[in-house]
Amino acid sequence: MSSETSSQKPRVAVVFGGRSSEHAISVVTAGAVLAAIDRDKYDVLPIGITTDGRWALTADDPARMAITDRRLPSVAQLAESTDGAVVLPVDPTNREVVYSEPGSVPKALGEVDVVFPVLHGPYGEDGTLQGLLELSGVPYVGSGVLASAVGQDKDYMKRVFASFGLPVGPYEVIRPREWENDPAAARKKIVDFAGEHGWPLFVKPARAGSSMGISKVDGLAGLDEAVEEARSHDPKIIVEALLRGREIECGVLEFEDGPRASVPAEIPPVTAHDFYDFEAKYIDSADGIVPAPLTPEQTAEVRELAVAAFEAASCEGLVRADFFLQDNGEFVINEINTLPGFTPISMYPRMWQESGVDYPELIDRLLQAALRRSTGLR
Repeated sequence: MSSETSSQKPRVAVVFGGRSSEHAISVVTAGAVLAAIDRDKYDVLPIGITTDGRWALTADDPARMAITDRRLPSVAQLAESTDGAVVLPVDPTNREVVYSEPGSVPKALGEVDVVFPVLHGPYGEDGTLQGLLELSGVPYVGSGVLASAVGQDKDYMKRVFASFGLPVGPYEVIRPREWENDPAAARKKIVDFAGEHGWPLFVKPARAGSSMGISKVDGLAGLDEAVEEARSHDPKIIVEALLRGREIECGVLEFEDGPRASVPAEIPPVTAHDFYDFEAKYIDSADGIVPAPLTPEQTAEVRELAVAAFEAASCEGLVRADFFLQDNGEFVINEINTLPGFTPISMYPRMWQESGVDYPELIDRLLQAALRRSTGLR
């Protein structure tokens, strides 16, 4: 391929890692994306963000980004330098990425046409990175600032869904000052909620994902420990009632004519774990059932609800919507994920594979959707 032809290919910066507790899962996701992206169609620039926030030039080596022998990868292991930094200019007239090391002349890495952020959690999935890219004028995969922030905060997410008439389960929120200033009153608030909805409860960080920091609490004895575990990830926590039923997921993808839903999947009960926690998802590889064994009417309903959730939160690009199909036959939406995992065992790509969109095409569709959009108000 000639250099002239090569220079016409869109340049994709795959940005991964980050400062959240989901750093390692982001690295795994990036490895899967880098392995599958069409190099004949796109030029690729891998950029890792370390746990302390440094943007590092990293090896384009998907094999080193996988979970190996239960060991989680990190950007620090992949960075080409321990102190070099990648800089994206906050200037919509200049998309040239620069790499600098102490004592050396900064080196231009070329312009970036689109960013594929595969960051999970705060400082990446929550609208912060999206705001930086808006200021820089660089198109990016996925939702904008507002939808990303709403999709990260389980409290406001549920408020938005309820305002659009979507079914949500019972929940209570404990804000940082409540627990810090009067833990007894905050504890009573949770106990009163349990009195109304029953034990067990799920205590979660309000703005984390990948099942990080979640505890299933069967009574008052384990409550404080669960709250502190959740607060170690986020000072704002959410308490949810147990919803008895089946866990159903559905993917939404932006096509040229608008968002469409995939076939749904079911997460079966995980016998080795109390619930579908981090270990079950990423270490012990719980198997989802794709497609979910639902009636045609149930499948149509959950797909409709998934697209409705996508639209309610003003999402773009992609979403994985998670539901409970309760024993009474009614669906309740648990949450959406605006940047779902793309690991080899992740449900989002598996659902689209079953829907006729294989992994490379899925990545291509996401990049093309991003390239079609402008930054700014839209």
